[in-house]
Amino acid sequence: MVSRVYLDHAATTQLRPEAAQAWLEAGSNVGNASSLHTSGRAARRIVEQARESIAEDLDVRPSAVVFTGGGTESDNLAVKGLYWARCKELGQSPLGIVTSAIEHHAVLDPVIWLRDHEGAAIHFLAVDSIGVVDVVQLEELLAHGGIALVSIMWANNEIGTIQPVREIASICQKYSVPFHTDAVQAFGQIELELSQLGATAVTLSSHKIGGPVGVGALIIDPHAKVTPILHGGGQEREIRSGTLDPASIAAFAVASRLATRNVSEHVRALRELQEYLINAVQVAVPEARLNGPYSGDARLPNNTHFSFPGCEGDSLLMLLDAAGIDCSTGSACTAGIPEPSHVLLAMGVDEKTARASLRFSLGRDSSKEEIDILAHALPGAVERAIRAGSL
Repeated sequence: MVSRVYLDHAATTQLRPEAAQAWLEAGSNVGNASSLHTSGRAARRIVEQARESIAEDLDVRPSAVVFTGGGTESDNLAVKGLYWARCKELGQSPLGIVTSAIEHHAVLDPVIWLRDHEGAAIHFLAVDSIGVVDVVQLEELLAHGGIALVSIMWANNEIGTIQPVREIASICQKYSVPFHTDAVQAFGQIELELSQLGATAVTLSSHKIGGPVGVGALIIDPHAKVTPILHGGGQEREIRSGTLDPASIAAFAVASRLATRNVSEHVRALRELQEYLINAVQVAVPEARLNGPYSGDARLPNNTHFSFPGCEGDSLLMLLDAAGIDCSTGSACTAGIPEPSHVLLAMGVDEKTARASLRFSLGRDSSKEEIDILAHALPGAVERAIRAGSL
């Protein structure tokens, strides 16, 4: 018997027992990883073993792994740090930044901050109806010159669209422009093969793959110039100051090892569930519209995103919540006022439809039984949401 259906794994997924055990074991030791005494060196050893483990998982050098407090910090470090370093390197400021309008706010907000406070020129790549960026436009912008960096997410957090990051990286290399990609949603869901990518910096987060909240990494080319955004003790090659958390880092490494092991089997299992979920929702609510790619290689295997015409997504979410089902609108809230999804708006979806959307995201323990419960609850919840919206 399922007590509660959790379909919001893209927001955070459950802590793996093995990661929790690693956290407890490492956390039982005392010692600052920057201290020189025996206990400090023991803490440092935990950190460096974790760094080497994650580097092996991703086929990068250990020196490329810079630990941070999570995805948001990694994105800010990449965007601001690469921008400032590039301006200094070229002796020119302000410069331009190329990104897309469907990025996570952890990228969009620092980009906009650089525009408002540093005068950076922001170029938003157009996206098509399923959320794929225009690489032709990217090359045209880079050929024109004056670009400090390109930041395009590997896979979208709302609609699951996988971007042509290898092609983007190749274009950036052609024009010698740093390329950053937020891989928070892609990590553990598809093969990353970072050694073959050619990106300057890649953002990762622990809690999306079964590790603890509050720790992540920026995988950055050891030869890349990046200006730190935190100053203090000079930890992490003076790129990211701050006392390291050996327990969380150790747990992150365990989660990474588990998430990168047998990815193809994980994808195969989730693809089957994803198709089952899509069919179940469309049978339960024939008017439901799937946003983004249908499935297959163009979409993350754990992601489905629907619009339910006539509903307010927030109302539908709360009705499902009352029925014991956790999901997400994927929308941002400013001062308590629900806003339509900026991702869907950028794809050309009208505002009313964009407000009527929910994301259902799967995890390693998701089941067809949970999907059946959702399908059973949806028609009544949609009917009530439509009725409430018409009052």
